Amino acid sequence: MELEVKTLSGNASGKVAVGFEVIDGSKGNQSVHDVVVAYTAAQRSGTAKTKDRGEVSGTGKKPWRQKGTGRARTGSRRTNIFTGGGVVHGPHPRDYSKKVNTKTRQLALRKALSERIKDGQVVVVDSLKTESRKTKDLHAQIEALAPKGTVLLVTGEADRNLSLDEESGKLVDKLALAARNIPLVQLVEAEGLNTYEVLWPDVIIISKEGLEKVAVRLNPTKDQ
Repeated sequence: MELEVKTLSGNASGKVAVGFEVIDGSKGNQSVHDVVVAYTAAQRSGTAKTKDRGEVSGTGKKPWRQKGTGRARTGSRRTNIFTGGGVVHGPHPRDYSKKVNTKTRQLALRKALSERIKDGQVVVVDSLKTESRKTKDLHAQIEALAPKGTVLLVTGEADRNLSLDEESGKLVDKLALAARNIPLVQLVEAEGLNTYEVLWPDVIIISKEGLEKVAVRLNPTKDQ
């Protein structure tokens, strides 16, 4: 399967092969679900914590004698029925992460990309390099390719265009600087692209270099 290649200005610039098998039918639906659930679960910090009766401060003395007072028996001021007492069955720190094997992740990514490609929501550009690091310049280029909605920019490592910042004296990525202040636009590298990120935007703008790197990930060799 081939996709049309465009320039950042929106002009046609030839065609390129997808580089991996596009999935038809329902194959991979469960994998996509499993991977997205695992991804969102991994974002949870799991740091919610309440103190039980053994952790709150307070006396260990029995509040009143066992019998003869007319009141219900109790043995501690640190139980949940008293102010300042412990919480029963409250949350404690835990790990929400779920294990998903490599083949399932690859199938999910292939399935997600296949559906976006078939729906015409993937735009391939010859390069995502930009000479200007100004947000307004990149924003105008993105609007030419994706007039509205959320946009995911997928770049290959070769597309990173570093320049020397005069103020800090450090090398900076002009594309990252230009994209970071555009609302509803995210920038990722092809080697770190995941299924959740593929499903998030309305349009995916990917460079030829990025598409090649994704194809390598989805066509692993026996040595990998």
